[in-house]
Amino acid sequence: MKCFVLLGLLVVALAVGASAQCRCETMKWATCDGTPCECFLIVGNGDKQALNCTTLIPKCFLMKAEMYRARKGLSTRTIGGKPMETAFVDNDGIYDPECESNGLFKAKQCNGTEECWCVNSAGVRRTDKADKDLKCEELVETHWVRLELKHKETKDPVDPAKLKAAIADAIEDRYQLDKKFVSDIQYDKDARLIVVDVKKDIGDRTADLSRMAYYMEKDIKVLPLFKDTMKFEPDVGGQKLDLEKILVYYVDEKAPTFTMKRLTGGVIAVIVVVVLAVVAGLVVLFLARRREHAKYEKTQVRELDEIQQALS
Repeated sequence: MKCFVLLGLLVVALAVGASAQCRCETMKWATCDGTPCECFLIVGNGDKQALNCTTLIPKCFLMKAEMYRARKGLSTRTIGGKPMETAFVDNDGIYDPECESNGLFKAKQCNGTEECWCVNSAGVRRTDKADKDLKCEELVETHWVRLELKHKETKDPVDPAKLKAAIADAIEDRYQLDKKFVSDIQYDKDARLIVVDVKKDIGDRTADLSRMAYYMEKDIKVLPLFKDTMKFEPDVGGQKLDLEKILVYYVDEKAPTFTMKRLTGGVIAVIVVVVLAVVAGLVVLFLARRREHAKYEKTQVRELDEIQQALS
């Protein structure tokens, strides 16, 4: 009898141990079960999206999970200089995207409406919105992400010489992105601003920069996606930086195709006022020159008359 009891306790202990090990460290909303361990996210209309928890979860799957949780009233996320002229930020926020089976965004997104747009590999809109006839020929890759970070005040001055290595190491450790992609770091000590350029070669598809940027946004906005509750805090010379703000710019392999339709009414109004002011100035200048020219012609005629009278 004791043998059966011991055997039963052993089975229970093994089951509890297996259950404890069956978890998704890179996604706190995941549900995990089974032997071997399988994890999934609930998305869409309650569908199960299988996950690979050995790496960061694709951003497209994460956004779908966030939309599902938002519809169910569950917690999602807090509300929260360009590297080059074609860089842009995500001004549209979260939507319910269409994903490929491997987690990539589909190039054309419509969010269940008649209005569609094209996105880059980070899922960020890169064209004007149009109807469902819009053609998105390819998913354009984001090859450069600029992170503008601001840290809180520190006890001791931050050593700029040690900053790049600290940021690169922290990115590699937490986000599984090789630190070789951290190409440059600039630091403004007065503004406590850190500008981090994360770049890969055009044509490189071995690394997904959007995953790193998305997970970092969550960490800094005090809502980590990881199972743990740690924050992204680079250690610079034994001093951890507590980051409080983040802004992400995306640079694609091909420039976006935004037009005037993307501008807000206020911006368009300002442009119209400026144009009208320039036109009015040109009109005033033209009339002033005409008056001067007419005055000059009248002066010439009067002088000729006086000369003729003198000769006669």
